[in-house]
Amino acid sequence: MPWPSWLLRESNLLLLGEVPIKGFVIAATGSGTGKTTICLAILAYLRSKGIQVAPFKVGPDFIDPGHHSKIAGRTSVNLDSWMLTRAYNQRLFARGSRDAEVAVVEGVMGLFDGYDALTETGSTAQMAKWLGLPVLLIVSAKGKARSAAAIVKGFESFDPDLNLAGVVFSQTGSRRHYEYLRDAVEQNCTTPCLGFMPKNEKIVMPERHLGLMTADELDISPQVISLLVSMVEDHMDMDALMAKLPVVDPVKGPADSNSGDLVAKIFTPAEDAPVIAVARDKAFCFYYQDNIDSLTKAGANIVAFSPLTDNQLPQGIDGIYLGGGYPEVFAKTLSTRTGLLGQIKRLSLSGMPIYGECGGFMYLCNQVSTMDKEERYGMTGCFDFSVQMSKRLRSLGYREIALTEDTLIGTKGAVIRGHEFHYSSLKEEHSGKEAHSGAVVKNVYQVTTRAGQDMFLKGYQKNLTLGSYLHVHFGSSPGCAQTFVDHCAKFRQTRLNP
Repeated sequence: MPWPSWLLRESNLLLLGEVPIKGFVIAATGSGTGKTTICLAILAYLRSKGIQVAPFKVGPDFIDPGHHSKIAGRTSVNLDSWMLTRAYNQRLFARGSRDAEVAVVEGVMGLFDGYDALTETGSTAQMAKWLGLPVLLIVSAKGKARSAAAIVKGFESFDPDLNLAGVVFSQTGSRRHYEYLRDAVEQNCTTPCLGFMPKNEKIVMPERHLGLMTADELDISPQVISLLVSMVEDHMDMDALMAKLPVVDPVKGPADSNSGDLVAKIFTPAEDAPVIAVARDKAFCFYYQDNIDSLTKAGANIVAFSPLTDNQLPQGIDGIYLGGGYPEVFAKTLSTRTGLLGQIKRLSLSGMPIYGECGGFMYLCNQVSTMDKEERYGMTGCFDFSVQMSKRLRSLGYREIALTEDTLIGTKGAVIRGHEFHYSSLKEEHSGKEAHSGAVVKNVYQVTTRAGQDMFLKGYQKNLTLGSYLHVHFGSSPGCAQTFVDHCAKFRQTRLNP
């Protein structure tokens, strides 16, 4: 399919054989505006036109990227200006945009919301400026009339260095409602109105306690995708938006000590590389794609397995990575895989490197209790803790930790960043030596706190099994992934040469 007119680069770049790419950030005035729905609709629309679209997500969210990937047919990549350096983000964007024609970046929360109230750190606005991309601002029309113009005007003037490409109104009551809003904005603002997304219950995404239903659980039907596409075609001026976008060169920014060459190389592990089994199913689906890529880059072979359906681990593995997800939702089924549960515990006792975070950490504990405390389901028992689900959020936010001991993911003193978000807590916590194994459980994380905040986050290491509620981004600390892979390689040598 020929490139649309708005996608053509300057002739000198075309002569160099480079792929033309345009990009923009989808941001909002705040959470709950329908930003994700509009992002999915735009991704569906672009793909329906035969456009190669590269999706991204600002912030630590795992659920939105999963839906992006299904709609776009291409893996969505997390970008984060608090966990990762500017150079690292730019190179993630370059790698994720390779061979694409349009890059679409979904923001997080409101456009200017981030790590704190005084700086732009961690915000969508900061990422847009780091990548040199204009912003499509989503404004909820619910309960608004002329006041919408004041909101847009405020966002225009708040940061003069930011480029707003246009405004789209969500949750509009009718076309007449949109026209009323558009007239007010055009009279008082410089940012053009590029359309609206009317209220439609057929495209409302179902939610649960951690947010939207995951892409592994929710199949978006062809009918819904068709509806999303038609809503963009009927109510948004995509031609006007694309015509306003500058061509971007994603390969920019100097490499830093932690980013390496993320663009030019495709890493293929050696035949004798250590093998890491990664849990991947409806219960365990929260992973930063870059974490998996970093393990491959560090020399590991990655194989997937399902704690929900598999009775045993893949053959010949040298390590296990258990990401986050919803083990509490599938606890009953997980508890029936007694062969697999026992195998993981035996391997933990034997010294295999095993890393679990949040949901994966819960799976490494003795049992998980439901919110009403009436049902308890056995897990692997690698840690002698019990997990109690709660109806209220137990912890949420960015975290920075310093390692107090050598661990699976770094040496003593290493500083690593990540994000914590869970509705459960530990019960029956034991420390010191455990009678059944003689092993010692150590807290190996020292968490950095903000003024006035109490942090109870810990990282537990026993033998070579490490578990925590923290979702770590390996890219936040040099050598994080490499340390994990090196431990797996050492285990492999011991396993093959007993």
